[in-house]
Amino acid sequence: MTGSQRSPMGILFLVVLVDMLGLTLVIPFLTYFVQDLASAEGLTDRGARDFWVGVVIATYSLAQFIFTPILGSFSDRIGRRPVLLFGLASNSIFFVVFGLSGSLAMALLARFLSGAGNGNIAVAKAYIGDISDDEDVAKRMGMIGAAFGLGFMIGPFVGGVLSDPANGIGGPFETKFWADFPYLLPCLFSSMMSAISLILAYFKLPESLPMGDRNSSGESPLSQLKNTFSSIFSVLKLRSISSLVMVNFFFLLGFTMMHGTFILFTSMEPESGGLGWSERDNGWVFAFVGLLGVVVQGGLIGPLTRRFRLQSLMIVGTALTGLGIASIPYAPSEASWIIFGSCAGFAIGNGMFSPTQNSLLTFASKGGGHEMGNVMGAQEGLGALARILGPFMAASIWALTVDGTGIWTFHTCFRVSGLFFIVALLLQIGIRTPEAEASSQGGI
Repeated sequence: MTGSQRSPMGILFLVVLVDMLGLTLVIPFLTYFVQDLASAEGLTDRGARDFWVGVVIATYSLAQFIFTPILGSFSDRIGRRPVLLFGLASNSIFFVVFGLSGSLAMALLARFLSGAGNGNIAVAKAYIGDISDDEDVAKRMGMIGAAFGLGFMIGPFVGGVLSDPANGIGGPFETKFWADFPYLLPCLFSSMMSAISLILAYFKLPESLPMGDRNSSGESPLSQLKNTFSSIFSVLKLRSISSLVMVNFFFLLGFTMMHGTFILFTSMEPESGGLGWSERDNGWVFAFVGLLGVVVQGGLIGPLTRRFRLQSLMIVGTALTGLGIASIPYAPSEASWIIFGSCAGFAIGNGMFSPTQNSLLTFASKGGGHEMGNVMGAQEGLGALARILGPFMAASIWALTVDGTGIWTFHTCFRVSGLFFIVALLLQIGIRTPEAEASSQGGI
């Protein structure tokens, strides 16, 4: 990697990290925040309150689903850099608004607007495609994956530690203001990180897409909005690419079902089948998940891709993730440490799946002469759809079964999640990627 290339990768790493902080930092306190807001509006039933947790999570992804393909297309027209800067500015503003929310409506609006401006992951992947040779793609996608893992490690931990500072930290935070806004401090942390990234990207991040390679389409933003679904459908018509995109969709569908219910399970009292964990306990387990993600994607994925075929690693990653998530609710409260085994499974599996799937998609896009921003934007748009449906389905199933008996208990949503990973595995059987196989240098 040359000096001119090192700096963009460092900035891109930070951009994706900030994007993941926006998604994961809320995990430890979102349940409690929404319950407080729902209770203030007269929703006291446990199932009803838990359902709104999933709705708030899904709202962020709903906005990403609508706007990420648009932002990806814009990056093909005007360049990657201005779109990345816009996303960072959006995150800086609306995360503070979320922390100041005094109603469910305000919280939903803040998360929607934050998600609308944040299509940075798709654009960052397109940026890597612009500057990378074939032999560098997997390694650099692994760096982006490591930012994911670090975001999962830092985000929930910081969110848990900084929540309710009036009681948890004390000192200068023992004021009425911080008591009235107990979840503002972690939101300010995320906003500050976004602002720092914005400044660094403005001065240090060069444009990666030459003027001659840009799409000169003069379509308006309204036209782009109307073409969101058609853009996704057009990508789904492309051979190999469509299979890879749908594998990612079902993988994320199963993975994000866990996002909405993991802490609902671990925080539930042991008498009801949960683990009775605190926000800080949950912060530590997600720090463990993030650490494994950093190790796998930041250090191990390069040697693994040189030894094994990308497609083989993708299959193994899918299986490990599915087994890990499906086994989560079977950890007994008297031996709650067992859940770390489940977490290790889906952390390592996700660490193997994400960079290999993205690398395969990059090879397929370049080999077919397709616009990278459009392809990555469509994948992230469908990924956002999965992140809408996953938490919403999990919240619905949880609300219906949390007080159930027999086979219809809170275990159900984790079992359904496992089924989606089986679908993702079956779809991978028919994928043929000669470019990726050639890049493995004869590996298994």
